[in-house]
Amino acid sequence: MDLLNRQGLNKGTAFTEEERTEFGLQGLLPPHIETLDEQAVRAYEAFQRKDSDLERHIYLRALQDTNEVLFYRLIVDHIEEMIPLVYTPTVATAIEQFSHIYRRPRGLFIPYPLRDSIPQLLRNRPNKDVDVIVVTDGERILGIGDQGAGGLGISIGKLSLYTGIGGIRPERTLPIVLDVGTNNKERLNDPAYLGWRHERITGQAYFDFVDQFVQAVKQEFPEACLQWEDFATPHARPILQRYRDQLLTFNDDIQVTAAVVLGAVLGAVNVTGKSLGEQQIVMLGAGSTGIGVADGLRTAMISEGLSEEEARSRFWIVDKDGFLHSGRNDLSPEQRVYAQPEINVAGWPRSLNGHIGLADVIGKLRATILIGFSTVGGAFSEPIVREMARKVERPIIFPLSNPTSKSEATAEDLIRWTDGRALVASGSPFAPVTHNGRKIAIAQCNNVHIFPAMGLAVVASGARRVTDAMMQAAARALAANSPALKDPSASLLSPLKDSRRVARDIAIAVGIQAQNDGVAPKVTEDELRRRVLKTQWTPAYASFGIARNEE
Repeated sequence: MDLLNRQGLNKGTAFTEEERTEFGLQGLLPPHIETLDEQAVRAYEAFQRKDSDLERHIYLRALQDTNEVLFYRLIVDHIEEMIPLVYTPTVATAIEQFSHIYRRPRGLFIPYPLRDSIPQLLRNRPNKDVDVIVVTDGERILGIGDQGAGGLGISIGKLSLYTGIGGIRPERTLPIVLDVGTNNKERLNDPAYLGWRHERITGQAYFDFVDQFVQAVKQEFPEACLQWEDFATPHARPILQRYRDQLLTFNDDIQVTAAVVLGAVLGAVNVTGKSLGEQQIVMLGAGSTGIGVADGLRTAMISEGLSEEEARSRFWIVDKDGFLHSGRNDLSPEQRVYAQPEINVAGWPRSLNGHIGLADVIGKLRATILIGFSTVGGAFSEPIVREMARKVERPIIFPLSNPTSKSEATAEDLIRWTDGRALVASGSPFAPVTHNGRKIAIAQCNNVHIFPAMGLAVVASGARRVTDAMMQAAARALAANSPALKDPSASLLSPLKDSRRVARDIAIAVGIQAQNDGVAPKVTEDELRRRVLKTQWTPAYASFGIARNEE
């Protein structure tokens, strides 16, 4: 009976006659023995009968907690359909409802009151060996903000794709939430809320708690990859900067988002026939994600031959308080890197409450790329887009905010306002747009294009750290798989149905770069390729190897 309750070993109706007899399962299962193929058909039929995306998510999570192999078989077989259900956007709804739909334990809750017991909490994990950890503190979940302990849902969803796409073995993944409380009154006032009922711990106490966690991880999992997920801006970058040289770690929202956007931008500039260094980039949004993207683009420009000063001069960034320039005294050190000299904008219009706004920048500049992280729906208005398109033959426009209601523009509007000339990638999923009889595919800058591949890369290569150059290598490998290289009307990013193949390409490129950076053992490219193929797990039932007595 124990086998039926262990999701990593349970085969359900696929247990053979011999296994049923050996393990005392006879009578506990229907008599018909199914293959995994047959189970997958039946499970997919049950999935299709669900009435809403949330119900489909709940069904998939229940299957994951019952039979992991069958769950991942569905993910692999129907990857394009499943990603929006186990990950964005449906996971956001599931996280909001986390306490109401909670069924079975998965992952670890590390609440602040138990901060002195973190090593023991880590030792309570269900599986000894861990390759990849995703940790969140639940403060800045997707586009829905502070969700407290419910943030564990994003760690679970993320790791489902580390396995489904990257092929990290499911029993070697560990989702974690650092429960430091929540400032979400709706959660605190909800009788069903399962997290620590306390306002968020802040300041030095917060960073001390994170440090206790990191030191315990270093001791317990010295070779595991630790991915930081959905930490708020005041915490995300300081945490990354403090620990990136201490262990194998990276921040998804800062580094992976930057790599995915860089991959899409490189695909777009290839279509225009111009180099990255020739672009003038306007960005709306200057939080940790936006600045991370700017850092990635700037690094790529420098690698193409621009000086540091030349690369910085290509960026024109606007936040909620207006354009970033040297005359502002409210900028963080990371933002100040991109502050244009105030003299460069002397005499510019100031339509944003006395400050220079996005419309002013687009009006004065010949912007070739426009990227949004503002979470302000409709911020890329028709006048702004038409003004940009008036000056540029192929404007590159990326409204990257999630969910769709907070997207700076819809893909359909951008194509229409630019008469079909815009090269568009979005944060939210958009259907292909038909313009003058031509169907234009819209790339979604979803981090799923890279983070599973990074997990595959570091496990297969034996990398000890994640360097900036490794992220750049991932972006360039992603761009090399762009369908737009062959068809300008095609998506700037590869289709998700190819994600496992593309993940292998990215992992090999990242592994080579890790060797070049001196953070992974030297092996030949052929050997690295072999290790990547061997590491990428495919859902299949294990054989229990029952011995037979021979007469």
